[in-house]
Amino acid sequence: MRRWATGPVTTPPDDAAPASERLQKVLARAGFGSRRACEELIAAGRVQVDGQVAVLGDRVDPMSAAIAVDGVAVASRPGLVHYVCNKPRGVVTTAHDPQGRPTVMGLVPPEPRVFPVGRLDLDTEGLLLLTNDGDLAQLLTHPRHGVEKTYLAEVEGVPSPAALRRLREGVDLDDGPTAPARAALVQAAAGDRTTSAVEITIHEGRNRQVRRMCDAIGHPVQRLVRTRIGPLHDARLAPGEWRTLEPREVRALYEAADAAAAPTPPGAAGSRAGRSESGG
Repeated sequence: MRRWATGPVTTPPDDAAPASERLQKVLARAGFGSRRACEELIAAGRVQVDGQVAVLGDRVDPMSAAIAVDGVAVASRPGLVHYVCNKPRGVVTTAHDPQGRPTVMGLVPPEPRVFPVGRLDLDTEGLLLLTNDGDLAQLLTHPRHGVEKTYLAEVEGVPSPAALRRLREGVDLDDGPTAPARAALVQAAAGDRTTSAVEITIHEGRNRQVRRMCDAIGHPVQRLVRTRIGPLHDARLAPGEWRTLEPREVRALYEAADAAAAPTPPGAAGSRAGRSESGG
């Protein structure tokens, strides 16, 4: 540990002072365009720092300042990484598995250390976000925000219009009725094909929710793939592949969480607090 010598000096050395950068530089690094474009955002009064409207010339410490544009938080801290991967079937959404099964941590670089945002069940495939951005993770998994997730479910048989309506209006499960969802029959079973494809969009995060919803209407899931997290989707990622999110995609996730925020119904926060968000 570095220590400064004791003595009569009362002013700390320059490198002990908090690091600061011009606000427009921090915004440009976060993907808000050129520094000139960021200066225009500041001049228009659209940028806030620690709850106060920023002005041109402001300097900030990106490690500690709470920066927002139009009221939406900005991922400004250096070193933040945001990965999206296509989780294959049979991979566990944990950092370590005592049974020795492969985990999602083996799909992305080991450094810097990241963690999965929410989870997908062992047999569920599709998009999964991994990051060291705790603020974004909290926004995306907190029940108050309810960011939508879309799944493509291959189910037994052909759901009737009435069954699809039950998915849309809410299904009674053992832990209570589900919120209204979007559901559409994408491909019906025909010929030798005994399964149908149903696209389901939910904004809750209960354990194995989509599978239980489909069980409840009499059409068990044979295969389940998450295709979208809020505005984030990527049909080009093969199973097991990953990529780094672009700054505009990170901003879009923050904006989606902010737009989806709604007052939590009485008792809802307590009933689901601490759960690992999972819709698969």
